[in-house]
Amino acid sequence: MRIAMFTNNYKPFIAGVPISIERLSKGLKELGHEVVIFAPDYGNCEDEEGVIRYRTLYRKDDKGIAVGDCFDSRIGREFARESFDAIHAHHPMISGYAALYMGRKYDIPVAYTYHTRYEEYLHHIKIFQTLEQGGGLDADLARYGKEVLVPRCVSAFANACDLVFAPTKMMEDCLAGYGTKSRIAILPTGLEDRSFMADPAEVAAINHMYRGEKPFLFSTVARLEKEKNMDFLLRGLARLKERIGDSFRLMVIGDGSQRKQLEALAAQLGVEGNVAFVGKVENSRISAYQFASDLFLFASKSETQGIVLLEAMAAGCPVVALRASGVVDVVRDGENGYMAKEDEDEWAMAAAQAVLNRERYPELRRGAAATAAQYRSLRIAAEAERQYEWMIGRRRKRRASQVMNQAVMRMDWRRLFRAGSL
Repeated sequence: MRIAMFTNNYKPFIAGVPISIERLSKGLKELGHEVVIFAPDYGNCEDEEGVIRYRTLYRKDDKGIAVGDCFDSRIGREFARESFDAIHAHHPMISGYAALYMGRKYDIPVAYTYHTRYEEYLHHIKIFQTLEQGGGLDADLARYGKEVLVPRCVSAFANACDLVFAPTKMMEDCLAGYGTKSRIAILPTGLEDRSFMADPAEVAAINHMYRGEKPFLFSTVARLEKEKNMDFLLRGLARLKERIGDSFRLMVIGDGSQRKQLEALAAQLGVEGNVAFVGKVENSRISAYQFASDLFLFASKSETQGIVLLEAMAAGCPVVALRASGVVDVVRDGENGYMAKEDEDEWAMAAAQAVLNRERYPELRRGAAATAAQYRSLRIAAEAERQYEWMIGRRRKRRASQVMNQAVMRMDWRRLFRAGSL
């Protein structure tokens, strides 16, 4: 089959949605399908087979934000040249509108993946920041936007689609709670084979550079923005240092607008010597950092799946994270890591327990690897293929039914009765 994917974000931005799209696309191609991705043009993109770029109206590189022009005539022009069987939208706004329009124009079924809990990202919008900080009626309006308006917008878009993908069971329940009536199927982001292997020389170099003489080396991967809750992680790290001493370093992989603020906080907490702000790392090299790590530490509460947790587990790296969306569907206490409530002492205790119990630690590593094995990309692509076939078949049946009804309406019943055919 031929599948058109519509997205607001794609390479070269490093973020969860572009990674998910790229992996699903590769998996589908391995299964023999053709995939064309409609994505924004950031002005520095190399030509890539199967990727059609449309105009970008606004972008903020440091936060990974881009606003594409969903009315760009190139979308309609390029789409018309193809003959698609299915459309897959990866956002409910902007490119999502173009996906729905093309679906209706050419009578093609549309699937949508709920990648992002948009209500957790409203603080990036200045007017929302102003309202939230204003108190009183302003704060009430901000709360209404977060708790009511955004969920209604998401459910309205989802209900306009033939099929909705949720990365986890928890997100499926979230969508249902928003009022989604369309069929919901669980489709996580898959893991490529490279997540399960790394160059030993590169792993050794990372250990030499960041571990040094420390017994423990930890890692975390996140954009350095408010929603990733990195300030909590640093406070928890200070508590961990009180428990296990100056015996570890943490590699913070990623960048963002809060980097300087977080570096200052690390110094204030007395853990600046225990934290290395690595910056952005190409996704193809992330696995080497995970293989070098003894633990993956995580504090975000806004994930729909938490693909970085699974990438760490693919390297046999146990996870210590907050009990939150995107975590509870992946982490199993005492099997592949530990979860804690949002309390620095409890979180630090979980991390200490993971590394200090040397008899239990090998079991955590094996459990992490076993969990990750369930998420290989080809397996995920096969499930997407099955769900696409369902919605295509449903659309064909509905189309056939409409044709039959129209034929019945056009029949001359009186003439049939007079001729004795009935």
